[in-house]
Amino acid sequence: MISVEEARERILAFFDRLPAERTALLSALGQVLAEDIVAPFDIPPLDNTAMDGYAVRAADTAGATESSPREIRVTADLAAGYVLDMPVGPGEAVRIMTGAPMPPGSDAVVPFEETDEPLRGVNERPKRGDTVRVMKAAGVSANIRFQGEDVRAGQVVMPAGRVLRASEVGVLASLGLTHAMVYRRPVVAILSTGDEITEPGQPLQPGRIYDANAFAVAALVTKYGGVPRLLGIAHDTIEDLTAKLREGFDADMIVTSAGVSRGDFDVVKDVLAREGAIDFWTVRMRPGKPLAFGAFSAPGGRRVPHLGLPGNPVSSMVSFELFGRPAIFRMLGRSDWERPVVRAISRDEIRNVDGRRFYARCIVSRGEDGRYYADLTGPQGSGILTSMSEANALTVIPEDLAMAHPGDEIDVMMLDWEHAP
Repeated sequence: MISVEEARERILAFFDRLPAERTALLSALGQVLAEDIVAPFDIPPLDNTAMDGYAVRAADTAGATESSPREIRVTADLAAGYVLDMPVGPGEAVRIMTGAPMPPGSDAVVPFEETDEPLRGVNERPKRGDTVRVMKAAGVSANIRFQGEDVRAGQVVMPAGRVLRASEVGVLASLGLTHAMVYRRPVVAILSTGDEITEPGQPLQPGRIYDANAFAVAALVTKYGGVPRLLGIAHDTIEDLTAKLREGFDADMIVTSAGVSRGDFDVVKDVLAREGAIDFWTVRMRPGKPLAFGAFSAPGGRRVPHLGLPGNPVSSMVSFELFGRPAIFRMLGRSDWERPVVRAISRDEIRNVDGRRFYARCIVSRGEDGRYYADLTGPQGSGILTSMSEANALTVIPEDLAMAHPGDEIDVMMLDWEHAP
């Protein structure tokens, strides 16, 4: 058996970043930019108001208070999306809406709340030629957003290598872009194996179980930025398994579940050895010891990487989390595949009986003392999938630690960091 670190290192050594493609902005969420983004213009393009109010000359409001307001003549109304060429002269104001360009001659905006407008009644707008009373002095530049204060023309707004989150998508849209050059999403072909497996939606015969693994793994592939392709279920024969696997030879990675242990019908590793090459097939971890990695030889000399997951559903998900996720991130051009690991106080006794690293499912929460605490989700059998659905973290019990006692501080790997209190 090899260690988790060695297994991951050998897997990642096989993968590289995929080619770039131009993708619509919303479809590019979570992908990595393949080119620098240079701003073609300033943002904002003009000085504009940050608040609804009155564009004024700051000097005209000097000394204004509620008991001694300054009365200023209103010469125009200006909404966002329009430009006013008429300058604001001494003793004048323009009623202005948020986002509207500042009229020439004005150097401050007085919010409605600092004038007598709120006192005039609901929806009573002043008419041109009316006056407004300013109750508070405005400083020069008050409530103004200046041209180029966000982005300057010619500036590298976003360098290549940036992961596109919602905020990055918004910035690109603010530059008028509809597409971005990003590294392609990997296509992951997913195949379940075993005569006992039945597709969800089909009648369940005695001795059979529904295929949870393919759907759980496909969901993880989607979550981590890949494109899942379900190949269905292969029977426990070399002929059927070979035919099904060949359907995925045009994918960027093939993932199978089951068939990599020592049972009489565990034939995945046999097919892998015949159709390609096995790199390794056991890892010093629990759950997930029977894990295979290698590559199939596809037509044209192409080598298709294969990750053979264990058949138990929890083992399958944990193994994909530790090895499939980093592989997808590598193909996406992302380097941030490592999960946050925090120290937490165990509230349970955690036995590590066989010298493997133990990834127990747990719920991590923050106590009143500000420290993290870890509670096991219940029995840790690798077939208890509900324990995975309840967990937001995995313990990381090292190989040389036989027991973690209640009150011991342990490492936990966060799966859903955003859901941790």
